[in-house]
Amino acid sequence: MVFSKLLCNAQDGLQAKRERRKEARPGELLDAALTLFVDKGFAATRVEEVAKLAGVSKGTLFLYFSSKEELFKAVVRANISGRFAEWNEELENFEGSTADMLRYALTTWWERLGSTQASGIIKLMMSEAHNFPDLATFYQQEVMQPGNQLIQRILQRGMDRGEFRAINMKYGVYIVLTPMLFLAMWKHSMGAYSPESTRLVPEEYLATQIDIILRGLCLGDAPTPLSST
Repeated sequence: MVFSKLLCNAQDGLQAKRERRKEARPGELLDAALTLFVDKGFAATRVEEVAKLAGVSKGTLFLYFSSKEELFKAVVRANISGRFAEWNEELENFEGSTADMLRYALTTWWERLGSTQASGIIKLMMSEAHNFPDLATFYQQEVMQPGNQLIQRILQRGMDRGEFRAINMKYGVYIVLTPMLFLAMWKHSMGAYSPESTRLVPEEYLATQIDIILRGLCLGDAPTPLSST
């Protein structure tokens, strides 16, 4: 009787462990896929490699993702596009000037995304989009359009409050985006190989770019950063 109870407990524990392992697999596959997509690019990454890095079989991978394209989309959603609701809510509840909001948006972008491995997706799309038009369309819809709209909200807030001068919104968005795109490209290309004398400090680079942008946007003198003494 005691042995049977112990056996049942052991079986229950093993089943629970298997269930936890099963629940963890999608995340492990997404982590492995992100690493390989960023290191090798989309075209050169094989699903067999992703499965091996995640410690599962190729068949197990296809239980969760029907193709490499769907796996890539899941990686983008997990690391970038799935976070826009959170980012928009933060800006919706932001208290302070629009200049401070713009600083906050760019600096937190670097902290949460730009400085991470996931920013390599930006370089991947810029280099491979022309070979994979369906993925390019997906990226436009899930990342670029919501990102542009978020920046537009910031710029429009500044204009509506009389803090920013009226500008061509279409190109104003790209002026704000450019420093972020450059940092992502730099980080995942020449950044690691730059000599010490020319190496960027991302936080200092962004602070300089933000200052320049605000001097062009703000009516009157651009306010100094909150951290300035």
